[in-house]
Order: sequence, then C-alpha cells, then structure tokens
Amino acid sequence: MYHVYSDNKSYIGCTSDLRERIERHKRGNVPATKDRRPVVLIAYFAFNDKYIAYNFERYLKSGSGRVFLKKHVFR
Repeated sequence: MYHVYSDNKSYIGCTSDLRERIERHKRGNVPATKDRRPVVLIAYFAFNDKYIAYNFERYLKSGSGRVFLKKHVFR
C-alpha cells in the first residue's frame, strides 16, 4: 500500500510505510518538517498503485488540491 498523508500544518507527503515515515517526522529526521514539530497526522489516503498515489500527492499540492483538503479535511 502507498499512503498520501497530511499533517497538522498542511505538509503533504507520500510513502509506502506510513508509521515509519510519521516517526521520522516526529524525530526531526525529515528536513521539510524538522523545524515545525510536533508533527500530527491529520489525514491519509491509501492506494494500491504507487503511481496513482504519487499523482494524488501532486494534485493535493496544487491549488485545487489544497482547496480540496481545506474543504474536506481541515474543517
């Protein structure tokens, strides 16, 4: 499974091991979120196909994707 996820400060990422990736964020091992801790998982989407997952991640990072997250996740 591949997971596209978002944290409490609108970071969006994609991984095949969600638990391990969140732990890396919490330990400060991810440069993009190192200075924004604590990282709290807000939402994730699971996909069987990694290409679909990466395409969805790219969509969420676009303007309309951020609107989607705001409307459906960050209420």
